[in-house]
Amino acid sequence: MATHLVKVYVQPRPTVNDPQGQTIGAALRALGFEGVAGVRAGKYMEVLVEAADADDAARQAREMCERLLANPVIEDYRFELEGVGE
Repeated sequence: MATHLVKVYVQPRPTVNDPQGQTIGAALRALGFEGVAGVRAGKYMEVLVEAADADDAARQAREMCERLLANPVIEDYRFELEGVGE
């Protein structure tokens, strides 16, 4: 078994309203960042996973995202794996 670091990025789908992103965008423009055309706010998580290999770690990460970390109806996700050690 090896330890893998799973970096998970979750974003609202482009067709979903993002009030948090809109608020951040308005605040940035109010601070003088007039070039800000839009902001989408999301989530970033790091999960350490014990797995037999990278394929198993990816399978676990995908299942975690689909069952808990992301709402597949309104959010998209992606993840990256890094080997941490044995």
